Amino acid sequence: MHWQLDLSFREDAARNRKDNGPGSLAVLRRRALDVVRRDTSKGSLSIKLKKAGWSDDYLRSILNGLAAP
Repeated sequence: MHWQLDLSFREDAARNRKDNGPGSLAVLRRRALDVVRRDTSKGSLSIKLKKAGWSDDYLRSILNGLAAP
């Protein structure tokens, strides 16, 4: 998992080192990967993360997919 986090989010280059910041952001990054992995469309995780950052419609479709049973 660490390799994927570093590849997708450049986690090793993160500059948050104070208090609970690193742990909190690590949890958010892991959850973001979990959400994107549940998306069944074609494409790499990195591409899906970028697409979700660029397109609100794509982000909504991924998040709406979480609510479906």
